[in-house]
Amino acid sequence: MPRSRSLIQVALVLACAQALMPVLAQPAATTGSYFNRVATFEAYRNVPEGRAVSKKSVAEIVAASADGRWLAYTDAEQQGIGFIDISKPSQPKPAGFVPVEGEPTSVVFAHGKVLAVVSSTRQFDQPEGHLAVLDFASRKLVAQCPLRGQPDSIALDAGAKHAVIVIENERDEKRNKGAIPQLPGGNLSIVPLDAKGLPDCTRLHPVSLAGLAEIAPTDPEPEFVKVNRQGVAVVSLQENNHLVLVDVAKRAVLKHFSAGTVNLKEVDTKRDGNIQPTDSLTGVLREPDAVAWLDDKRFVTANEGDYKGGSRSFSIFNTDGTLAWDSGNFLDHEAIRLGHYPEARSGAKGNEPESVEVGMFGKERLIFVGSERSSLVTVWRDRGAGQSPQYLQALPAGSGPEGVLAIPQRNLLVVASENDGAARASVMIYQRGAELPAYPTLMSSDSASGTPIPWGALSGFSADRQKAGRLWAVTDSAYATTRILQIDASFSPALVTAAISVTKDGKPVGFDGEGIARRADGGFWIASEGDPDKKSGPLKDMLVRVNAKGEVQEEISLPESLSRHAVRFGLEGVTTTGEGAQEQVWLAVQREWKDDPKGMVKILRYTPATQTWGVLHYPLDNTAVAGGWVGLSEITAVGNDTFVVIERDNQFGDQSLKTLKAFSVTGLQPAAPGDSKVPVVHKRLVRDLVPDLQKQHGHVLDKVESFAVDVTGQAFAVTDNDGVEGGASGETQFLRLGQLPGLR
Repeated sequence: MPRSRSLIQVALVLACAQALMPVLAQPAATTGSYFNRVATFEAYRNVPEGRAVSKKSVAEIVAASADGRWLAYTDAEQQGIGFIDISKPSQPKPAGFVPVEGEPTSVVFAHGKVLAVVSSTRQFDQPEGHLAVLDFASRKLVAQCPLRGQPDSIALDAGAKHAVIVIENERDEKRNKGAIPQLPGGNLSIVPLDAKGLPDCTRLHPVSLAGLAEIAPTDPEPEFVKVNRQGVAVVSLQENNHLVLVDVAKRAVLKHFSAGTVNLKEVDTKRDGNIQPTDSLTGVLREPDAVAWLDDKRFVTANEGDYKGGSRSFSIFNTDGTLAWDSGNFLDHEAIRLGHYPEARSGAKGNEPESVEVGMFGKERLIFVGSERSSLVTVWRDRGAGQSPQYLQALPAGSGPEGVLAIPQRNLLVVASENDGAARASVMIYQRGAELPAYPTLMSSDSASGTPIPWGALSGFSADRQKAGRLWAVTDSAYATTRILQIDASFSPALVTAAISVTKDGKPVGFDGEGIARRADGGFWIASEGDPDKKSGPLKDMLVRVNAKGEVQEEISLPESLSRHAVRFGLEGVTTTGEGAQEQVWLAVQREWKDDPKGMVKILRYTPATQTWGVLHYPLDNTAVAGGWVGLSEITAVGNDTFVVIERDNQFGDQSLKTLKAFSVTGLQPAAPGDSKVPVVHKRLVRDLVPDLQKQHGHVLDKVESFAVDVTGQAFAVTDNDGVEGGASGETQFLRLGQLPGLR
């Protein structure tokens, strides 16, 4: 059985930055206080009749009705407001869609109405927008107010007496490299509401924010607003690195101050294909985006950055302008620890905290911070003025979490994610009350330097030949240097405990490692996939032998009779049978090559003692959807003549194909390369992995790429998160499959 989570909590404490040690040394959470994801609602499910489902649909800012049973979210791509019925949180249902004649940027519920601010700007120097009022019961547009500029955020004061609207008037980032000032500047507009939620458009009052910030004082570019119980609005001026407090009733600025700067240590500042948190940054502007009140004297900022800054952190400020606390490098480190770190953003703003929310759950005031680029939401417990918040857990979100909403009366958290790709933009729902968090399923411990061991893009597994629960994984071309990771599955979550960089002639080297096999001498075979259509990087499929230190000992190219038929979907797995002079290396090719019959892919056998190759054919399922494909992603020997492969498609979702199949080579003699007659293996289903992937209640992930069976017969599989690139959220699912019938 995996070791208890209490040990992992200790590991988490040891893994955190020194500045946060006093925070994390407390008990992580009381029984039943964890959030777990219970449902995912894809935005395209609300697409109105007559619109193409394939067209982009997004979910950005999300709001809830007073009873917490209905959600409204903004969909700028479809130019409307979508509604979701969450009366059963685990079974969200589409509940309508209302067009709003422009791109909605924010939404709130008020007295039976839904208020959405909408941008209709066509030219940056002529910003336009309006306030759209929808009747919730009829889902119809009932009123509209011009806003004299381009809006971004809307909030309500206590009792919903006023709509408080940020008029951003965003700059043209292509003009003068996005430098400010670029007039017209923005403001904070206040609109009175009646008891039915209808605005009095004639009494719209803009509050000037000009002349406050030291940075571009003539061009305030407000981003986000929240109002506390006392009727004080906190407004972030992101590009101006400034914060403003406004009395809503008096329509007057009360106080304003700079968001300040941060010095960071042990972060990665170079986009070089490797995660290396060894750099320092000095005097980084916070440039806060979202803000949220903790109480009437403190508020929280998510320091996303935009123009020149972005401190990778979130902060707590007092209303007198003093800084109460800052998370420093913690969010970057936690993203690294959980495999969610976006290396491609190292030269910019790292994990990029964008959204923040606060909610009272029982007697506990919780803080939720959404990191846009790492697609994580971290959960914190506020411990009151003068104390640091306590870190509780991290939740996997859809790609690019934009809106975070707490619904304490129903013990719910809702996260809207705006990136719409192969995994569609979604609204994810989490419920509090679990005794243990379901995520992460895999994380890393600390390196010798005290920072988390970086990992991601796991593309191949091999079980240790001696120790139960020990696995070896290889990273693919998402990173510049190929790395071999040691994983201890006796912990829950499983723990990356060590990393070996692959080197050649003493220097780090990058292969497209898609498979790994542990050898009897302690070294490894690595299957490196090639792409003959590329102009750089690994061009040819290759079998690489490395020693236990990761040093390349041999690079074995495929014979020309095989390689000349290769396409970019090449070697995807490697395993071995036998030892010493009897060792044989088996490799799986992902898809058909030019000389393969349709629906047949190669299983290759290499015999090191004789340096000879053999070929078998594996018949793929004919279930690919339009534009999709089916192929192999792994091969694992279970005995001397039986193998398990991952056969999957490249789709997300409940209807996708993710399976373990087994075949035997008993009585089959692999053909020589180039032979016209190639023996075909007979396969059988071992396990459908879709139900296993559904247990996290997120997207059924597309890339199940690794499988291994340890020395006690326990089976494990893991998904490849693409190194958090190309719209991938970073979510990794480590599957414990137990002992699979018929494999031993």
